[in-house]
Amino acid sequence: QVQLVESGGGLVQAGGSLRLSCAASRSILSIYFMGWYRQAPGNQRDMVATITSDGSTDYADSVKGRFTISRDNAKNTVDLQMHSLKPEDTAVYYCRAIGSLFGSWGQGTQVTVSS
Repeated sequence: QVQLVESGGGLVQAGGSLRLSCAASRSILSIYFMGWYRQAPGNQRDMVATITSDGSTDYADSVKGRFTISRDNAKNTVDLQMHSLKPEDTAVYYCRAIGSLFGSWGQGTQVTVSS
């Protein structure tokens, strides 16, 4: 298992930027899959961006070109850099880790984009 703690959320105006960070409680070197998901009120939790241990990334169509996911195996962190934020990006953002025998979620961090 691994515990995940997100940080970096907040209130930002449309067009602004935020950087979210997910800190893991142990080494993520062997964790194949890590990602960011988000959930707005009344909606399901959706994938935003994912990254594998070999560096392969995937993005939701709605964030392509605006968001960038990265992982630092030395610091045990996975970051999400968000640019050109829109009001529809408002949600609770969750970090996700999937290993061979486990799956973990963080507690989430709120991102609010004002128009």
